[in-house]
Amino acid sequence: MRDKIREQLQKEKENMVLSLQELISIPSVLGEKKANAPFGLEVKKAFEYMLRKGEEDGFSIINIDGYGGHLQWNKESGSQSDFGYGDTMGILCHLDVVPAGEGWSYNPFGKNLVDGKIYGRGSADDKGPTIAAYYAVKALKDLGFKPSKNIRIVLGLDEETNWLGMEKYLEKVEPADFGITPDGDFPVVNGEKGILSFTIAKKFKSEKQEGIHLRKIKGGNAHNMVADWARAVILSSNKDDYGLVKEICNNLASQGFSIKTKGIGKSLEIYVEGVSAHGSTPEKGKNAISKIMEILSKLNIASDDIAEFIEFYITHIGYETEGSSLGIDLRDDVSGKTAVNVGVIELDDKSVKLKVNVRYPVTKSDEEVYSGISSVVEPYNIGIIKEAHKKPIFIDENDSFIKTLMDVYREETGDVESQPIIMGGGTYSRAMKNFVAYGGIFPGEEELAHQKDEYIKVDSLMKMSEIYANAIYRLCK
Repeated sequence: MRDKIREQLQKEKENMVLSLQELISIPSVLGEKKANAPFGLEVKKAFEYMLRKGEEDGFSIINIDGYGGHLQWNKESGSQSDFGYGDTMGILCHLDVVPAGEGWSYNPFGKNLVDGKIYGRGSADDKGPTIAAYYAVKALKDLGFKPSKNIRIVLGLDEETNWLGMEKYLEKVEPADFGITPDGDFPVVNGEKGILSFTIAKKFKSEKQEGIHLRKIKGGNAHNMVADWARAVILSSNKDDYGLVKEICNNLASQGFSIKTKGIGKSLEIYVEGVSAHGSTPEKGKNAISKIMEILSKLNIASDDIAEFIEFYITHIGYETEGSSLGIDLRDDVSGKTAVNVGVIELDDKSVKLKVNVRYPVTKSDEEVYSGISSVVEPYNIGIIKEAHKKPIFIDENDSFIKTLMDVYREETGDVESQPIIMGGGTYSRAMKNFVAYGGIFPGEEELAHQKDEYIKVDSLMKMSEIYANAIYRLCK
């Protein structure tokens, strides 16, 4: 069957590439709620694109009021499977993407095929793997395979934000019994750390003091992205202050950061460019918010409240990505250390809001995280606004489900060294029981999710589709 699957997918290669290009060209970033489009018109377009494709290829389709849905290939009547876990295998995908950000070499929503790579926002996260999974199921269908289980491709629409769509979907549809989420890493992700999103907030007193007035700070695109930009505007009646600021900026410019200043009327703008990365691996990025706070910490800020908040940031956050100074350096032997990312800042003379994303180990709890942070922020009169929590998941690597996925991966790649992994990224695997992330990033490949110039190799797209098809065949024959 492996040879037949490979041959069938090769016949579909051009269609797969074109389908992915068309899907990428729809800028499905969360937008304004509209009638029958709860996540915006562009997300709706991406959803309708996949529903049409599924209907044309003979799948039954379900649309839950625009909040999400699925494509399903029903099992052969009366058939029995050797593999347990229930009658429906799910493949949990998502069609929404994070904002593109700046600095791309190609149009992030264009149809860019360059040197065997398809560039665009969502190419790797998660439109590429979605297309690979779709054509994997289609190949089995076209080959005449008769599945002993229902095979369901679930299409999520707000995975990058609040998961409201999945909640609405599961209110009306019974969850699949087990399955995969093509939104992680190979060989298989048998565990995912807990994820917390919260806002650190503080109100400032109205003060008129001598010194440099910090009028505003803005930076970052999303809580789960390392902030690759930050902008501060300062005002001083002493023009010598601006010369000092420029000198400090020159001294603090370092590898990975670009710092620029320019006059805006009587004010001075400080603009920092860093390097984005996924919120689960903040150590791979260069956080522009942290750099701009370092610059501001060297200045005589007029407001005591604002100066104190900057001191808090430098002392308890700074460039750390493990949360040691923030009171949440949690670790375990199964999944390793905590990851902390500052994603967004908004500050003016009245208040500050700092959006933070934390990935904590599978054996720990959200209570331990909040307990540690609370003890640190309390002396600064800083509040914590809890926003979202996704509990950790874990399936033992000796489970028959994990073993089957590993066997297929090894047979298709020849890689017998890589082992099941636990990651900090959060996928739809948490939405239903007995699900794990399975691809689509191969060992050694560059992690470009949520970064500029995101791409997927055509060869990787084809290989992951082969893996998915063989895994589905093995689990549903």
